[in-house]
Amino acid sequence: MSNKLRKYVDQLKPHFSKGGKFEKLHSVFDGFETFLFTPNITSKRGTHIHDAIDSKRTMIVVVLAMVPALLFGMYNIGYQHYLAIGQEVGFWDMFLFGALAIIPTIIVSYGVGLGIEFVIAQIKGHEVQEGFLVSGMLIPLIVPVDTPLWMVAVATAFAVVFAKEVFGGTGMNIFNVALVARAFLFFAYPTFMSGDKVWVRTGTTFGLGEGTPVDSFSGATVLGEVATAPGATASLTDTLGNPISFIDGFLGLIPGSMGETSTLAILLGAGLLLLTGVASWKVIFSVFGGGAIMAYVFNIIGPDTAYANLEWYNHLVFGGFAFGAVFMATDPVTSARTETGKWIYGFMIGAFTIIIRVLNPGYPEGMMLAILFMNIFAPLIDYYVVDANIKKRLKRAQIKA
Repeated sequence: MSNKLRKYVDQLKPHFSKGGKFEKLHSVFDGFETFLFTPNITSKRGTHIHDAIDSKRTMIVVVLAMVPALLFGMYNIGYQHYLAIGQEVGFWDMFLFGALAIIPTIIVSYGVGLGIEFVIAQIKGHEVQEGFLVSGMLIPLIVPVDTPLWMVAVATAFAVVFAKEVFGGTGMNIFNVALVARAFLFFAYPTFMSGDKVWVRTGTTFGLGEGTPVDSFSGATVLGEVATAPGATASLTDTLGNPISFIDGFLGLIPGSMGETSTLAILLGAGLLLLTGVASWKVIFSVFGGGAIMAYVFNIIGPDTAYANLEWYNHLVFGGFAFGAVFMATDPVTSARTETGKWIYGFMIGAFTIIIRVLNPGYPEGMMLAILFMNIFAPLIDYYVVDANIKKRLKRAQIKA
């Protein structure tokens, strides 16, 4: 089958090459060809070490790692909906409701983002860059389920153009593209990105899930409840006011962004990233370590507020902490690249996330701002790590001399 497809693509290739009747669409054809087959172009000059996997395959591994979070998110969207309207249905009804809710967002994200990528590549006469394969999946997973599709389209276009292409494209951007889209939505349309009504879809999806919320319904996220708690403690409850424990947060049956609620599903994806060597375990561990240590410090000497008193281990499973640590902080383009720098970079993300949560309840999540903030300082961290290594080596050389 693959040989037949290869022959068919080879037959079409001359039409899209220079002199062919579709030569203006060469970049588009090249993008599809390299997506289907490993490029056979090799280096002609200099000494190069080739890995067994190219960047497109690396991106596909990251997308596959997000599948557990995506599938659980589909189920949880349906679960939260039917819980809110007080209707008991089976597993597949919940999953179908969630799938029909999230798939249009994925289609819009990829359609707009890849469309812009293809157009810009064609204008420049360059190859289509593969970075949006990951960003296109990240964006739907980090937004509320009720985010209007036109907002997703606008935010995606803004992020691709102003956070990526103006810097030179894939590999040149200094900010995480998906987080820029999330930040754009957060600051441009705050009422659609926060509050109690955006995290649980109470309306129908293609005719499914008819009903109205029960009297005790509350669509607030766990962190939203903590941020608005009037006293020094907050009662962690689900959509119907039932108590929520650490295990509930770990499994993910709570309101939240589409793919961020289940720490278990996220860690399954992290396992794939670590086994394949795509993500840095140093960044992931240091993010969790920085968050845990800073949360524990606030537990001991922090202000007498609900956020400061929230147990340190609960900070790690509620909100987008785990998702940010695994899929956002590990972005090889925008994170630190030196080995020591990865420890510093990750630790600071975890620590800043908790600081933002505790000291500024207006931003109850924290992870988005922490990662974007550290994206700025990643090159500076690497600079000082390299500079310190150079000074150590010079000192050793002087001593030997």
